[in-house]
Amino acid sequence: MTDLTATRIATADGQAVTVTSHSTAVTDWAARYFGPWWNAAPAEPPITGPVVSADVDPEEVVRLAAGVAQQQPTESEYAGTSMLHARSEDGTVTAVQPEGELGYRWDPSVRRLRIAGSDEIAVATAASRLARELVRGMLLVEGWQILHASAVTRDDGRTLLTLGDKGAGKTTTAILLARAGWRLLANDRVFARVETGRVRVLPWPSAAAFGFGLLDALDLFDPVAARLRAGELMHPTQDQRVTDALLAGRREPLWRANQKEMKPQFFPDQLDTWLGMRLTTEGTAAGLLFPQIEPGTAPQITDEPRGLTAADFFTAGTEDRYPDVFGLLPMTGAIPGLVDQLAALPHQSLALSHDTAASAALLEKTAASLLD
Repeated sequence: MTDLTATRIATADGQAVTVTSHSTAVTDWAARYFGPWWNAAPAEPPITGPVVSADVDPEEVVRLAAGVAQQQPTESEYAGTSMLHARSEDGTVTAVQPEGELGYRWDPSVRRLRIAGSDEIAVATAASRLARELVRGMLLVEGWQILHASAVTRDDGRTLLTLGDKGAGKTTTAILLARAGWRLLANDRVFARVETGRVRVLPWPSAAAFGFGLLDALDLFDPVAARLRAGELMHPTQDQRVTDALLAGRREPLWRANQKEMKPQFFPDQLDTWLGMRLTTEGTAAGLLFPQIEPGTAPQITDEPRGLTAADFFTAGTEDRYPDVFGLLPMTGAIPGLVDQLAALPHQSLALSHDTAASAALLEKTAASLLD
């Protein structure tokens, strides 16, 4: 077993958590996952603040599973698989995911989350996911709220937020503007808070998923496939069928039984190194876009009335893939002021199409008109 290694992850606002492990792959994973969005750096003792301690230790998984079984566990779906979890009177939460061979123990008295597993990649993925949840909880306590929005930022920090329902084109808008020279701050969610009359925005670190159609339209399908053939790896949450299609050069969309598209999954740093999109760590909201993808129509400005709604805000109650089984997230509710500040910003609704070049041209023109 190697010596203990540690990666400290801190947002631009100062909230921080440290990931520790006897496997450098786990702490290197955290640095890779958070580095492009937040600040990640090696940490030296003494380590203060909340800690995610994660190791490959199959025997500990067995012990944690036995501890859960001795209580009256609740079953939840977490990250796509079953999780059994139980809470003790002192608030300690013990959990196990049998399918993934992962065990967890959260001790709120010392703010320490222990993760053990049988597979190094699974342990590293779980550690980064829950490190993000710990930071998320701290940001919420400090008055930050989460928006269902993508965001791109100019070099001066002025940021365009793109809002809309699922499938409206939030990710497409961000990617097209990032390819046009804007910095990508987020492709699906952002943290936002009112500060001295402005809305400050921080990224939500996550893997990014782009459909085959968008990759092909941006002439990125072949470069991505070439990197895979050369032995480089994409995010492990990517379905093997997607990897096989990329390797074989098949561009047709792939669908699950529930009609959800299976998409290529990229690490945050691959957005830059593979796809040529510059990333950034924060910005100031300066305008809003409300797109709607309408296949078969010419991209155009529309007069569709659209303002912020409750659906544009993300809460612990609306979380689907990662329910708060460990009690890391405070139930803060909406904080007055943010909606009014955002509603006062210049905004525009527009229709996009599958004509990527035409949509990109309209977005560039619209973005410039909103901020200039």
